[in-house]
Amino acid sequence: MQLSLTSRFLAALFALVLVLCACSKKQDASPSSSVPDESSEPEDTSIRLIQLEDPADDALIATVKTSMGEFKIVLYPDYAPYAVENFYQHAVDGYYNGRIFFRVIDNFMIQTGDPRDDGTGGESIWKEPFDDEFTDDLWHFRGAVAMANSGNSNGSQFFIVQNYEVPEQTMEEMQEYDDLFPEEVVAEYAENGGVPWLDHVHTVFGQVISGMETVDKIARVPTDDEDCPKDKIIIQSIDFNQRYRSRIPVSSGAEANP
Repeated sequence: MQLSLTSRFLAALFALVLVLCACSKKQDASPSSSVPDESSEPEDTSIRLIQLEDPADDALIATVKTSMGEFKIVLYPDYAPYAVENFYQHAVDGYYNGRIFFRVIDNFMIQTGDPRDDGTGGESIWKEPFDDEFTDDLWHFRGAVAMANSGNSNGSQFFIVQNYEVPEQTMEEMQEYDDLFPEEVVAEYAENGGVPWLDHVHTVFGQVISGMETVDKIARVPTDDEDCPKDKIIIQSIDFNQRYRSRIPVSSGAEANP
């Protein structure tokens, strides 16, 4: 999964050109599109690295108990409402209880959430995949919790970023493309690690706020040739500090948690 950022940047830039071309054609076809709206406010392009902030008093926090210890995750429903809703409801229903961490790679990530326990199964609470939710406010920093998928095919599997040192080449590429990676984002990756090559590829919906030592311990166990722990590591339970109220608009057609 660790790919050079260069190829991703070129693809992103190409996609941007296509979007701009499409917008240009629409403007040419619309007589009113050339008239500036002087009343409109300038777009706010600032970012908020919420993962680096202390959780708010009313933050939704999950306590994940495993056979190797526990860790706590703060969830971000305002930024990834579908991913949080899916994780919460699956957890409340006991869907994750007894699941193993079927793929663990030291200095990368640990992955779980598959009822088949092999990376080939799982579904969302809506019985069908849901779309990715990308934002410039959430990144794959060390401790990030994100949906595992094969391209906009989110189901039940998720992973926790455990990487503690970004490769030097990747850091250089990030600094070169500073329009895609703001200075404060690069600084956090440099200081604490993460997997920037997964940004805007997987949906980040939470952050480990305590118990990273448990995540590290899981990541460092002996594994087989497919990165599966030789001795099973099991999720025993997931509990929450409060009852979650859905952030999904009723008009979306998704069945929100009551």
